Amino acid sequence: METSVEHDRLEDALRRCGSGWDASQAHGLLAGRLAIGGADSGFDWLSQVLEGTDANDVLRAECETLLGALFEHTLRQLSERQSEFEPLLPDDGETTPIRAAALAHWCEGFLHGLVSARHGDALKERLAAEPLADIIRDMLEITRAAADEDDASDADEEAYVELVEYLRVAAQLTYEELAEIRDPAGSTDDREGSGALH
Repeated sequence: METSVEHDRLEDALRRCGSGWDASQAHGLLAGRLAIGGADSGFDWLSQVLEGTDANDVLRAECETLLGALFEHTLRQLSERQSEFEPLLPDDGETTPIRAAALAHWCEGFLHGLVSARHGDALKERLAAEPLADIIRDMLEITRAAADEDDASDADEEAYVELVEYLRVAAQLTYEELAEIRDPAGSTDDREGSGALH
C-alpha cells in the first residue's frame, strides 16, 4: 500500500530544513512513539525530528506539512488494525544496500521511540516480556545488518523483503501490545489523530 508521503520527498525536505533525522529514522521514531503514546505523542515527535531547525524557515514549514501528513496516515494505519502499516523506506528502484541501510535506520528510530519515552514500571515490564523483548532484540540485530553493494544478490533481496514484512507485523504487534500503556483507563483517544500536532 502506498504511504501518504513518499520517502524521497520527505528525505529531501528533512535534509534541506536541517533536520538530523532521515525519513526512515523519523518514521521508525513515529511508530515507536505512537505505540507508547498514541495521538498524544505527535507534538513531542515533531519537536524531536525538527530539533535545531529554524522555526521561521519556509523549508521547515514544508517539513512540518509532510510530517503532519505522515503522522495522520501512520496513526490511522496502526489504530485501525487493518494490517496496512508499511515502514517508510526507499522504493524498489534503489539498490539493496541503500534500502538495507534505510531498514536499519528505521529500526534505530523505532527503538529510540520506545526507549526515549517516559518509562513507568508498567512499560518497563511490558518491554522486558515477550513478545516485545524478542522484537527489540530482533530490531537491534537489524540495525547491525548491512548489505555489501559489490555483492548484492537475489538472496539479499529476498532477505530484505522478509525483513520489511517482519517490521510491518512487529510494529503493528507492538502497537497492540502496548494498548494498556497508552490508555490505562480504556478510552479511545488514540483512534483519531486530528489536531494531535497542534
